Amino acid sequence: MKFLFDNRDIKYSKFHKGLGIESKVIGIKTPMLKRIAKEISKGNYREFLKILGKTYYEEITLYGFIVCNIKDLDESIKYLDAFKTIINNWASCDLFCSEYKIVGKNKDYFWKYINDNIGSSNLWVKRLCFVLILSYYIEEQRLSDIFALTDEYGTNDYYVQMAVSWLISICYIKFPKITINYITNNKLDKFTHNKAIQKIRESYRVSIEDKEYLNKLKRK
Repeated sequence: MKFLFDNRDIKYSKFHKGLGIESKVIGIKTPMLKRIAKEISKGNYREFLKILGKTYYEEITLYGFIVCNIKDLDESIKYLDAFKTIINNWASCDLFCSEYKIVGKNKDYFWKYINDNIGSSNLWVKRLCFVLILSYYIEEQRLSDIFALTDEYGTNDYYVQMAVSWLISICYIKFPKITINYITNNKLDKFTHNKAIQKIRESYRVSIEDKEYLNKLKRK
């Protein structure tokens, strides 16, 4: 912890808090956290994870980055199960998902893991599942399964709703014809439905004509 505080950036801490990070923030930039995690992973990271605190955003994010460096699948899952219980902000969740490359090498295994966990009452576990889908599973053959999950589990909590709207927007950008059919027939709440359309319309990869059409699909 002393090392983290010795390397903090107060201005960055204030900036990060402005992004809606609800946990306490020391002020360590992400590249440095990744470098620290890489060095720790070369040594006795298991003992380090036992004593690592869970008070600050940086501690939680560092824990996640160390888990991302674990190559053995069984051990990785063990620490993933621990990590998912300490997530308390969207940034730690999303940064972890983007770096957790083992999912891409074990897609069938993690698809089951996602389905087993996405119904959790913990909103951060739900968001974790949806962001993992966004990061590794947007494929045409999985779209119907993805949309079934968004319909069933994608509502009620703001940070889950935002992840779902983000997921749907990327699905649309990659597979517009299939996704537009879902948008016109989904079971999402009004907020998530409209937010997904907003995110799609903000993309430079969507034509003006399509944006105008999507705008008409917003719910009043």
